[in-house]
Amino acid sequence: MDHIVIIGNGISGVTLARHIRKLSDKKITIISAESDYFFSRTALMYVYMGHMKFEHTQPYENWFWKKNRIDLVKGFVEKVETDSKKLLLKDSSYISYDKLIIATGSKPNKFGWPGQDLKGVQGLYSKQDLEMLEKNAPNNKVCNRAVIVGGGLIGIEMAEMLRSREIPVTFLVREKSFWNGVLPAGESAMINEHILEHHIDLQLDTNLEKIISDDNGRAKAVVTDKGETIECNVVGLTAGVAPNIDFLKDSGIELGRGIKVNRFLETNVKDVYAIGDCAEQHEGIGSRRPIEAVWYTGRMMGEALAQTICGQKREYNPGHWFNSAKFLDVEYQTYGWVFSERSKKDNEHHFHWRHATEKICITVAFDKDSYQFLGINTFGIRMRHEIFDQWLTENKDIDHVMTYLKGANFDPEFYKLYEDEIVAKYNADFNKNISPKKKSWKRIFSIA
Repeated sequence: MDHIVIIGNGISGVTLARHIRKLSDKKITIISAESDYFFSRTALMYVYMGHMKFEHTQPYENWFWKKNRIDLVKGFVEKVETDSKKLLLKDSSYISYDKLIIATGSKPNKFGWPGQDLKGVQGLYSKQDLEMLEKNAPNNKVCNRAVIVGGGLIGIEMAEMLRSREIPVTFLVREKSFWNGVLPAGESAMINEHILEHHIDLQLDTNLEKIISDDNGRAKAVVTDKGETIECNVVGLTAGVAPNIDFLKDSGIELGRGIKVNRFLETNVKDVYAIGDCAEQHEGIGSRRPIEAVWYTGRMMGEALAQTICGQKREYNPGHWFNSAKFLDVEYQTYGWVFSERSKKDNEHHFHWRHATEKICITVAFDKDSYQFLGINTFGIRMRHEIFDQWLTENKDIDHVMTYLKGANFDPEFYKLYEDEIVAKYNADFNKNISPKKKSWKRIFSIA
């Protein structure tokens, strides 16, 4: 019987194990040094904010693993010996495998800043990071200010967490506007305003120069490239993540920024695969990046590879891009591709609508010649994934999207709807005469 060994118990590795068990009786072992059981990484912030306990982030009962014959080993893999098909663990024990899947995720980026390894300096990715933040910033008496470095989603999550305990936060963002490498200008500007309204000291176009130590080896201040010294007790390094692959350098497995894989998630070494944040496609799929540190793509990789491991070889095909997040209390969704001004292609044109007083807006991307719908970003309005996915597959034009936009709305009953205002601005901007339809979403989905 094949022994399937999975390094990493995040969404990728656990999804793979669950689907292999559904399809086969193979022996399955998951190795992780982070936690005893799988938990939802995206829910860590809510534990700190007091919305749930850590055990609430575990979607499966502790007995689930034994019942489904998935062996769990808590340990750290120091070396992969591909010739002998063995793993060396930190405690000097070995585990043999027939097929190995590496799903070790990511680690926070560090860029060689002086003082980056001081006490009180940390990222926000793992369970251990959460535990460290509880010690470093339990309240605003122990932590009188935190400085967060890096303007991405993890950074704004960390800012929200700290503000929930009334800890003052300074947010250093090197770009001239928050996340403007991803968001179009109007959306980025709105999020700048929203951050400031939540009493976060947002400093744009500002870089970290160094972190200053006190006499006990703990961070006491940062210095920016503007020459400002900011006193603080905690420094959050949230300038992106990188694949967690340092232990593979002498393994013979081909590495780039991540672990190089083909569309079947195979490495260059027979019977060794990689999935999730640590996997790097030789070339990006469509407009996707070769490495995608996204929850749902990790899950999809696990589902696809389970088929291959169980004899039904299947390519990883993530389909149309989509994602969702929250910027403090503004919900964000994206379907298809809506590039920022500095990234968008020559043929890409944008329609942007923003509410006059609320933090609500949408941006629709389309081909300026054919009017083909390319993608949509929404802030403060929830839309149905299935409908946009189908419209993208069927190459609908933006007129079709505007006509049936009401049917794509997923906000609960009694929420205010804005589609009439949106379409009216679209008509005015592009000299159109579209009337929004009021058909149900199910009807639209069937005819779209």
